[in-house]
Amino acid sequence: MKKALITGITGQDGSYLAELLLAKGYEVHGVIRRASTFNTSRIEHLYRDPHVNGVRLFLHYGDLADSVQMVKLLYDLQPDEIYNLGAQSHVRVSFDIPEYTGDVDGLGAQRILEAIREAGLVKKVRYYQASSSEMFGKVQEVPQTETTPFWPRSPYGCAKVYAHWLTVNYRESYNLHASNGILFNHESPRRGETFVTRKITRAATRIKMGLQDALYMGNLDAKRDWGYAKEYVEMMWVMLQQEKPDDYVVATNETHSVKEFIEETFGLLGLDWQKYVKYDARYERPAEVDLLIGNPAKAKRQLGWEPKVKFKELVKIMTEADLDLAKREAQIAGLPQPSRTPFA
Repeated sequence: MKKALITGITGQDGSYLAELLLAKGYEVHGVIRRASTFNTSRIEHLYRDPHVNGVRLFLHYGDLADSVQMVKLLYDLQPDEIYNLGAQSHVRVSFDIPEYTGDVDGLGAQRILEAIREAGLVKKVRYYQASSSEMFGKVQEVPQTETTPFWPRSPYGCAKVYAHWLTVNYRESYNLHASNGILFNHESPRRGETFVTRKITRAATRIKMGLQDALYMGNLDAKRDWGYAKEYVEMMWVMLQQEKPDDYVVATNETHSVKEFIEETFGLLGLDWQKYVKYDARYERPAEVDLLIGNPAKAKRQLGWEPKVKFKELVKIMTEADLDLAKREAQIAGLPQPSRTPFA
């Protein structure tokens, strides 16, 4: 039985990855931060599953800012694979807390990589680093590939560049099986509600059910390459199964604006978005990333991977899930139910 360690297991990607690895027969260990409230809602169903029953899923308190705990954990667990998905992952928030973002997202990777060496796991373990399309920032070519120069436009992007090159450096310096997945924006019903796509689907469905009056947004012209998170985590696993480590862009090779995402979401609900979407300057970034579109040709050529879920299907998946949630909220609030809603 292979043993995997996931940082960020309670997040969107971590929860989907844990599901995938458990289904493949892994023993899965996750690092979670101690907090006054539980933040394990995305993985609670894994404990309830009678086929899993918690037997092969274990959680450990830790933090990417604590190198001593990471060394101890690796000594004790001796994992076969490590997936570093833990991060302060909100780009806009990284401008407000740049030092913390750099410490966790950048130096956090450094601490894991050094812990691998300290625990004597260089020849045993395979390491995955969650790189980001935000590293391209002010893009130097369209579409972006593994060889496109980085030009990050946020503290988050800068920290991810540092972690990315550290991963390459440890691969080249110590012959560590370490790979970077340069994942472009990937969404799902498990996306945090402060991220733009989930913010849109959550607000639009609540407006449909009479729970909310308006949606406040910043820049609607930014364009992103949006894919389905559940598909993208499969690539993380595939990378670590290769004989040789490498870096791969994971993307759909399509780009759509925030405005298009809004139009598609509200359209599915039979709503005129212009009646409900309002501008708020607080949601503008100090430095914007205008256009991201990734070319996953290398992943297709070397790993046989290409995305199945594209833009319209992704929006539908998220809108349908959030409409179910809004319906339950409306029932609790005692609001009248519309005579007809989509996806009924």
